[in-house]
Amino acid sequence: MAVNRENAAMSEPVEVHWHEHAVSREEREASAGHRGCVVWFTGLSGSGKSTLANLVDHRLHEAGLRSFVLDGDNVRMGLNASPAMLEPRYGDAFAKRFGLSFAAEDRTENIRRIGAVAGLFTQAGLITLTAFVSPFRADRDAVRAALGEKDFVEVFVKAPLEVCESRDPKGLYRKARAGEIRDFTGIHQPYEEPLAPELIVETAAATPDALAGEVIRYLANTGRIPASPPGATADSRQ
Repeated sequence: MAVNRENAAMSEPVEVHWHEHAVSREEREASAGHRGCVVWFTGLSGSGKSTLANLVDHRLHEAGLRSFVLDGDNVRMGLNASPAMLEPRYGDAFAKRFGLSFAAEDRTENIRRIGAVAGLFTQAGLITLTAFVSPFRADRDAVRAALGEKDFVEVFVKAPLEVCESRDPKGLYRKARAGEIRDFTGIHQPYEEPLAPELIVETAAATPDALAGEVIRYLANTGRIPASPPGATADSRQ
């Protein structure tokens, strides 16, 4: 008798249990000298998310704090690879089932996966800086709900569409306008702005260095990092 493997999998009991670590999150944070958290940079392609996240990462590192950037493109190279990237090694059926395109449903799964990874990094006491368009408000809110308010900082990297399109660092807007790319946010799909982000930074109105300083100050003012972290330079405290 043929068995519907998808339905069978859904009906199986879930026997998954969280295992406590020998080293607690509190111990890791005490060793690091700061809290673990996720700083979620969201905005249109070309708004400056990756530039800003990497500047903040550099300043935190220079101050002796533990941080890491999860960049949208980098994650799409492995964990959330597309069907076309998976097919040569794993075959067509596997690629279609587990690969992620840029369609709305796949974007939701992309953000769910990265939210779960960012949560693990937070448990390790890291300041995780994520740079993803993450266009749908419900997806970002789901990550916030999963991590908790104390661990999630939403930074809206705001820039007008015309500014982002004029920058077009990867040529994506040009390709989208030419019909070479489908499902592109801002052209074919909407971007849903955050309603109540912890921080709004406008990249068309200030330099990346100045905006990185705003993010650092916010983290210090909310107690997520020390006001004067060990090893901090004058530049990293601006």
